[in-house]
Amino acid sequence: MAVAILTHDAFPDRAKTAVGLLRYGDRTVRALIDRERAGQRVHDSLPDVQDAPVVASMADAPEVDALVIGISPIGGEFDESWREDVRTALERGCDVYSGLHDFLADDDEFARLAAEHGAELHDLRKPPEDLTVAAGTAGDVDATVVTTVGTDCSTGKMTASFEIRDAARERGLDAAVVPTGQTGIAISDRGIVIDRVIADYAAGAVERLVEEAQAADLLVVEGQGALAHPAYSGVTTSILHGSVPDALVMCHEAGREAIHGYESFDIPPLPEYVDIYERLAAPISDASVVAGMLNTRHLDDDAAADAVAEYSATLDAPATDPVRHGIPDEVLDAIL
Repeated sequence: MAVAILTHDAFPDRAKTAVGLLRYGDRTVRALIDRERAGQRVHDSLPDVQDAPVVASMADAPEVDALVIGISPIGGEFDESWREDVRTALERGCDVYSGLHDFLADDDEFARLAAEHGAELHDLRKPPEDLTVAAGTAGDVDATVVTTVGTDCSTGKMTASFEIRDAARERGLDAAVVPTGQTGIAISDRGIVIDRVIADYAAGAVERLVEEAQAADLLVVEGQGALAHPAYSGVTTSILHGSVPDALVMCHEAGREAIHGYESFDIPPLPEYVDIYERLAAPISDASVVAGMLNTRHLDDDAAADAVAEYSATLDAPATDPVRHGIPDEVLDAIL
C-alpha cells in the first residue's frame, strides 16, 4: 500500500505516528503533507527512516492508496485546517486512517464523500464492542512478556518496543509487539488503543491482546503514559496490570526534568520512579525494571554516550538509545 502522511506543522518532533510509520511500517510513503516544510524531503529532518518528498497539501501529493493522519494533538481532536486535505483524499478515492479521538466516520461530510467515492474511513482509536473486565490471566501465556514503561509521555516506549522486537528476531526468536496505541496499530494493523477504552475494561483489553498474540518466545507490550503523569496515569496502570509482565523496560528522554505540558509537575528521581513502578506491579506480578531506553535525540554523539552510561548507572541496569545505538546483546539478555 502506498500512502501520504499528514503532519502539518508538527514534523518530526510532534508527529509520532508519522515517524513510527516511516521507521517501522511496511507501507510505501510517497509524500509527507506539511505546509511548514513543503519543498523539503523527509531526510532533511530525519535521515534514518524511509525518505519521501514533503508537499503542502493533499492536492500536491502523488497517487496513493490512503492518507494517514500522522499527528494526534493533546486530546486527540480533529483540526479543521486539515479538512481540505481529508476531503481531497476521499474525492480521489483514497482511504483515510486516523488515530484521533474525533472519529472521522462520525463526520457527515467525510462519511458522504467516502460512500460516493468508494473510500473507507479507518478510525484506529475505535475499540471493539465486546470488551470485558480483566480476569488476571495474561500471566498464563507461554511467552516472556515485557512491558515498556516511561517517565513521561513521548519518551520512546513505542520505539523501544519495536526495536526490542527486531533485536529479538535477529537473534532468531519469535517476537511480536502488542500495540496499545494508534501508532503501533498503524504500523502493525492490529491492537487496541487503550486510552479510548472504558476504564473498567482497559486492563481486560490489554489482557486480550496479550492472550491473542502469536509470538511463542517474546511479547513486547507497548506502554502508554506514565505513572506520575497527572492526566494519563490511568492508562499506564491498566497496561501494567493487564499485561502481567515478566519484566519492565524504563524509557526516558535525556534532559527532561518535568512532565511535558505540565511543567509544574517534576519527574520523580529515577530510583524512586523505578520503585513506584515495581511496587504498583507487585500485587499482579513480580516484574522489575531490567533495562533502560534513553532518547538522546537532542544530544551530540559524545554527550549521548555519556548520558546513556549515566542512565544505566542510575538504573543499575543495562541501557541504550535504541535508535542511535541499537539493542546491544547485554541489554537484550537482560530483557530476556
